[in-house]
Amino acid sequence: MALVVTRQAIDRMFAEAEASHPLECCGLLLGEDDHIHEARPAANVHPDPARFFEIDPQTLIDAHRDARSGGPVLVGYYHSHPLGPPEPSATDRAQGTGDGRVWAIVGEGKIAIWRDAKDGFEPLSYSVHHG
Repeated sequence: MALVVTRQAIDRMFAEAEASHPLECCGLLLGEDDHIHEARPAANVHPDPARFFEIDPQTLIDAHRDARSGGPVLVGYYHSHPLGPPEPSATDRAQGTGDGRVWAIVGEGKIAIWRDAKDGFEPLSYSVHHG
């Protein structure tokens, strides 16, 4: 089954990547199961944001609290590759945990979406829906 992503989430990821360039942007993908309704930006708190990303821990805590209160669940994460393709880098692969979450990567004017699977990142197909 293909992942469903709202046009608003896609547009937000592109806008954040452009606004952050030449640094990496990052954030959360919120929704339910295989539906991403929102891309929520987070501060990139990594000491070298031109080459790496680290999502602000408070943004993650807030998202988990919201989900426990009936809000959208954390489906995954997004970040940009200002100088590279939208595929997991060696660093991304090293940081993957195999938890099954979705990773969207913005690079070279495209967004590719991956599942952080037990045996490494797997590409996901997705469709974009308005709403």
